[in-house]
Amino acid sequence: MADDSTTTTPAGPTSFDTHPSKYRHWKLEVSGDRATLAMAVELHGGFRPGYELKLNSYDLGVDIELSDAIQRMRFEHPEVKVVVVKSAIERVFCSGANIYMLGASTHAFKVNFCKYTNETRLSIEDASAMSGQKYLAAVNGPCAGGGYELALACDDILLVDDGNSAVSLPEVPLLAVLPGTGGLTRLVDKRKVRRDLADVFCTTSEGVRGKRAVDWGLVDAIASRSRFDQAVDERVAKLAAQAEAVRPASKRGPGITLEPVAPSIDGGTYSYRHVTLVVDAAARTAHLTMKAPEGEIPATGDAIQAAGSAQWSLRAFRELDDALLHLRLDHLEVGVVVLHTSGDAKKVLEADAALANNADHWLAAEILAFQSRVLRRLDLTSKSFFALIEKGSAFAGSLFELALASDRIYMLADDDEAVSIELGAANAGLHPMTHGLTRLEVRFQREPARVAQALEVKGLIATERANALGLVTVAPDEIDWDDDVRIAIEERASLSPDALTGMEASLRFPGGETQDSKIFSRLSAWQNWIFQRPNAVGPQGALTKYGQPERPTFGWTRC
Repeated sequence: MADDSTTTTPAGPTSFDTHPSKYRHWKLEVSGDRATLAMAVELHGGFRPGYELKLNSYDLGVDIELSDAIQRMRFEHPEVKVVVVKSAIERVFCSGANIYMLGASTHAFKVNFCKYTNETRLSIEDASAMSGQKYLAAVNGPCAGGGYELALACDDILLVDDGNSAVSLPEVPLLAVLPGTGGLTRLVDKRKVRRDLADVFCTTSEGVRGKRAVDWGLVDAIASRSRFDQAVDERVAKLAAQAEAVRPASKRGPGITLEPVAPSIDGGTYSYRHVTLVVDAAARTAHLTMKAPEGEIPATGDAIQAAGSAQWSLRAFRELDDALLHLRLDHLEVGVVVLHTSGDAKKVLEADAALANNADHWLAAEILAFQSRVLRRLDLTSKSFFALIEKGSAFAGSLFELALASDRIYMLADDDEAVSIELGAANAGLHPMTHGLTRLEVRFQREPARVAQALEVKGLIATERANALGLVTVAPDEIDWDDDVRIAIEERASLSPDALTGMEASLRFPGGETQDSKIFSRLSAWQNWIFQRPNAVGPQGALTKYGQPERPTFGWTRC
C-alpha cells in the first residue's frame, strides 16, 4: 500500500486563482492571432517544499498556471487562433510530472493531481474544438512522460531533429505505473498509432526520435535545429486556417477580463458571491449552495459582452468550479456533498435562454462551453452528491443539471405544491457529459422516450409529477423529510469511500465511450489501483527507488 506518512497536499486552502502577472513557471505572450506559452519551471518553485522541479518537470502549481492560461486565452484573447506551447529552456521540452513530488505524496493527492492534469489537457482539446484555438507543441528537446502527454493534447507536434531529442512514455519500464494524463488513450485513439508499435514505444524508456517518430505517428513533423523556428511558423499558418474554419475572425471578440473569484474562507465555510460551501469535517459532509441570478439578465449578444465576467452565468459557474477543486484537494475525507439552490428559478431559465439564443456570439458560446466543463468536473469528482429540492429551491435549467449530475435527488412532497423544478434549454443537449450523452439521456437509458416526455413539459413541475416523470429519486412528505434526508446522508457517509468511488464511477456513465471518457473511466481506475501496488510504491517499489542506486524489486503475480 502507499505510504501516506508524507504528502504534498497543502497545509492550508489551495489557491486556484492566479494571473499571468503572478506566474512562476509559464510566460504567456499574445501577438495578434498567435500566442506563445513558454515553459520555464522554477527549480525551487514547488507547490510544496521537499523536491526540485528539474528539467521542466511539473507539479500541481505548474498545472494551475497552465489551466489559468488556457482559460484566459479563451475569454480574454478570443482573437488568438494558434497557441504555441514551447520550452524556454534550451534543449529540453518537459520531463513530465516530478517524480520526487509523486514519491512524497499521499495516494489521494496523486490521484487528484492526475485528475486535475487530465482535465487541464482536455481543456486544450476543448479549446481547439469549440473556440477555434489550435495548439502546436514545439518540442525543442527531450519530451518525456507527462511532457509528451501535454504535447499529445495539442493539435500538432513538431519535434526537433537533432539526433538526441526524443518523445517517450517511460512510466511502465522506469516507475511501474502508467502515464497519468491520457497518454495511452491518445496514442491509439487520437493519433491512431498502431497497437504493436505503441506497445514497443511504451516499454522503451529512451523513447523514439527523428524520422521514426514521424513514421510511427508519434509526432507530425520534424525539423533541424537550424530551421526549427521557420518550421514552427509554417505549421502555425496551417493551424490558423483550421482555426478560422471553426470560428471566423468576425466572431472573435473583443475579449473580456476575468475577475478573481477567490472565496472568503472562515473555518470550513467558503463564501463566494453566488456560491456557499460549508464543510462539516466531523461528519465528513459538505453543503454546497448555488444562488439563482438577481436583477436584469443580459438578453442580447451586446449585453452579454458588456456584462463580462461579472454576469451570473459565468461568475457563478467559475465559483462552483473553484469550490469543487477545494473539495477535491483540501477536503479529502468529505464523502458526501449535499447540493442546494436558492432564489428565483425563472431567472435561471432566463439566463440559460439568453445564452442559447445568442449561441452564435463568441462570449455566449464560451460561457456555455465553460458551464459544460464545470458540470463535467462535478461528474468526475469522487464524492457522493445528493441534491435536496425543497421550499425556496431554484433547481431549474442549468441548476437542475446539478441535480441530474447527482447520485440521488430528494424532492419534498408538500401539500401546497410550492416545491417545483423546471426544465429548459440547458437540459436539452447544451451540456453533454464526458461520453457525449446528456444527463437526461443517461437517466433514461432503459426508456429513452422519457427524455422527450420530460422536455415537453412546460412550466413548473411539482413533486408528484416530477416523481411520475422519473426526475427524482425519493419524494418524502413534510413529516418524513428531515429524518429521511438525515438518515440517507449519515448512511452514505458511513460506507467505504473506496467502494463508493468505484460504484459511482460505474453508475454515472452508462452507454458508449469516447476518448475523454476512456481517459477517466479506464485510466483513472487503473492508475488508482497501480498507485497503491507495492511494485510501484512499496519499500522496494520503482517509484520509491527512483533516483537511488538500488533497483526496485517486483512481485511477479499478475492479477
